[in-house]
Amino acid sequence: MQYVPFGKLGFDVSRLGMGCMRLPTMQQDGKTVIDREAAISLIRRGIDRGVNYVDTAYGYHDGESEIVVGQALKDGYREKVRLTSKLPVWLVKEAKDMNRLLDEQLKKLDVPYLDFYILHAMNKDRMEQMRALHYQDFLKEALADGRIRHTGFSFHDDKEAFLDILHDYDNWGLAQIQFNYLDDDKQATEDGLIAAGKAGVPIVIMEPLRGGALANPPQDVQQLMDSCEVKRSAVEWAFSYIADYAEVATILSGMSSQEQLDENLAVFDRLTVGSLTDADKAFIKELKKTYLARMPIGCTGCRYCVPCPNDVHIPNIFHAYNENTMLGQEWKYSWNYKNMVGDGHDASKCVGCGACEGACPQSLPIIDLLAKIDAEFKK
Repeated sequence: MQYVPFGKLGFDVSRLGMGCMRLPTMQQDGKTVIDREAAISLIRRGIDRGVNYVDTAYGYHDGESEIVVGQALKDGYREKVRLTSKLPVWLVKEAKDMNRLLDEQLKKLDVPYLDFYILHAMNKDRMEQMRALHYQDFLKEALADGRIRHTGFSFHDDKEAFLDILHDYDNWGLAQIQFNYLDDDKQATEDGLIAAGKAGVPIVIMEPLRGGALANPPQDVQQLMDSCEVKRSAVEWAFSYIADYAEVATILSGMSSQEQLDENLAVFDRLTVGSLTDADKAFIKELKKTYLARMPIGCTGCRYCVPCPNDVHIPNIFHAYNENTMLGQEWKYSWNYKNMVGDGHDASKCVGCGACEGACPQSLPIIDLLAKIDAEFKK
C-alpha cells in the first residue's frame, strides 16, 4: 500500500480508501440488506492489508452502512483508521438538526468521535441553505467539544459552486469530489482539484471507476487497451490517472467483494504520485476520446428545447442515453432514465408537437430520437 501525507494534518493516509456505499448485500424478508458477516470481513481485510481510511454516510444502504461500519471497527480496528461520515444536509431544516444528526450518527457508529465529519453532496443551493443556518458555528462547536476532529464537504455541482464552497470556510480538512478520466472536465473539474491543492485542502476522490463502469469497458475501448505496449487492466488505468495527482490524498473504492478488494490492493501497491509518463497520459486521452466517440446524440445540453409542453425532460433523456451508450451498458441499468419514467418525464410522453425541433441549435431530429429511445427502453 502506498501512503501520502493528508495535507498538513499531520498523518499519512492510504491511497486506497474503503468506501462503504456498496457493501455486500443479501435478501432478507423480501428486502435487500447488507450481508453483515461478509461486509465486516471485507472491511477488516482491507484494514489488515493497509487501508487506513473508511468512508460512510447517513443514507448509505438505507441507513444501515453506519451501523455495520461501527461493528466492523470493533476489536481494535477503530484505532487503525481515520473514520469519515457525512451530515445529510437535505435533512437539515433548522440549525439544531445538525447537532441532532451528528449525535445520532455517533450512536449508530458507536464511536465517541469522527476523524472527519463532512457536509454531504453540497451544491450551490445547499450552500446557501447551510450559510443561512450558520453551519460554521455548528462545525466549530463540534470541533471544540471533540465530537469531530476535522471538517470537509463532498460535492456535486459545477466548478464555480465548488470554488465558492472551497473558499467559504478557512478550516476545511478535505474536499471530496467525483473525478475520473471521463469526468475531469465536469463538476469540480481538474481546475477545482488543483485550486483545492493550492488552498491546502486535500482531495478525496469518489467514483474513480464511474460506479464500476470503467472497470468493464466496451469492446472497442478494451481493444485499445489491449493494443497498448504498457499493459494495465482497465481498473489500473483508471486508478493510475487519479493517483498521479499530488493533490489527491485518498481514492475511495466502493468494493462489494473480496475479489474486488484484492484486485484493488494489488493495483494500489504500485501507484505513486507522478508515475505516469507523457505517453501514458496521451494514451488515457485516447481512451477518453474513444469513450466520447461512442455517444450517438450530438446534444450540447443548451436546454433551448425545454420547457416541453408535455414536460418531457429532453436534455436529461439524451444525456442518460448518451452515457448509457458510451459506457456500453444496457438500458435496463439506466437508473436516471428509470427515475424519469417514474416521474412521467420520459420519452414516451412526447406527442410530436415539434416545438423542440424549432428551437434546437443543432437541428437534431428530436421527435425521432425520442421515439427510438422509448422503443429501445421498452424492448
